[in-house]
Amino acid sequence: QVQLIESGGGLVQAGGSLRLSCVVSGRTFSSYAMGWFRQAPGKEREFVAAISWNGGSTEYADSVKGRFTISRDNAKNTVYLQMNSLKPEDTAVYYCAAARRPYAMCRDYTGDYNSWGQGTQVTVSS
Repeated sequence: QVQLIESGGGLVQAGGSLRLSCVVSGRTFSSYAMGWFRQAPGKEREFVAAISWNGGSTEYADSVKGRFTISRDNAKNTVYLQMNSLKPEDTAVYYCAAARRPYAMCRDYTGDYNSWGQGTQVTVSS
């Protein structure tokens, strides 16, 4: 059974930085694209970033381009989300997700992912 465990969330002031991590077990991590999504209170879950199985391709939501960076370490079965210049509107629960099919790049369609973590809270104060 695939398990995704996020960590690294917390409370930070506007302009600060956080680095989220997501450790994956139960599948061949290096064969699957990974994504980060977030959900703020009262809002739908939205796409943040995605990375291909080998790290060669990345995608970002317009709202985070230039501030967030997604990366992966296949030797550690871990995907990261480096978040800089954080804004109060970045406040949300952040989820990592694993692609449904191997060697297929995923982007913002949640149906492309079939495994999700439990989420980690990120709160940005003004």
